[in-house]
Amino acid sequence: MDEMRDIPAPELVPVPEIQQPEAARRALLKGVALGAVTGAGLGTALSAAVSSAFLGQVAHAAPAASNSCVTPIKDIFTIARTAERLAVTFYSNGLQRAYRLGLTWREIAALEAALIEEQIHENFFAQAGGGVLTSEFSFPHGEETFENLRLFIETQQQLEGVFDSAFLSAVRELAQQNRPDLAQIAAQIATVEAEHRALGRFIGRLDPADNWAFSPVLVAKVGDAPALVQKAGYLNPRPGNRFVYHPVDTTDRGVTYRTPYAVACS
Repeated sequence: MDEMRDIPAPELVPVPEIQQPEAARRALLKGVALGAVTGAGLGTALSAAVSSAFLGQVAHAAPAASNSCVTPIKDIFTIARTAERLAVTFYSNGLQRAYRLGLTWREIAALEAALIEEQIHENFFAQAGGGVLTSEFSFPHGEETFENLRLFIETQQQLEGVFDSAFLSAVRELAQQNRPDLAQIAAQIATVEAEHRALGRFIGRLDPADNWAFSPVLVAKVGDAPALVQKAGYLNPRPGNRFVYHPVDTTDRGVTYRTPYAVACS
């Protein structure tokens, strides 16, 4: 089977038909079923005091340097938080219609983890002082996005590709603003978005699932991302194609490293 072509631009790219996987177990389709046990991991070992102090530094980050290819830190946080809300909205709607998409129970569990990770990221940027550009979204194929696996994966690939690009650009932009600590966090998030992209390719039976040797940076700066996403059809909510962000529960014992963690250099 031909694999999905990479998406280098905002326009959606036609994708060969994806074989529908076996039907998911109905018992797992009662909404977006999330685990009831809070996840563990070394990341959660950070104390509340340390986390609070760190976020305080983030909220009072230095202004951007005079550079047309650098987005101010506060704007990066606002754009990132809005992107995470779009991601949560996308995965929530997909999971609510998992049976129609023909997802297996393992695929549902994997997408639930991706959903939780996106919500954790949204929470982080909210605590860091990021604003919100919008909480209402649209999708290029509207409701059909969540009725057809090919369209669902095509959309997921475009979104995760843009998210990954924006966070990789943020690494450079934050470093240029003398915030290597924030640049490292942006890189930590970018690697997770790349995992989501590979997960989508695996669910879509696209071979190989991990097909990029170097993740491309498809935006010149983070500040360009909203216009790119709007042109692609994600920021144009209207009757019949309006999807509202709703936060989800992040309790899941399988998702670890829930706060930025890095071994300190002594």
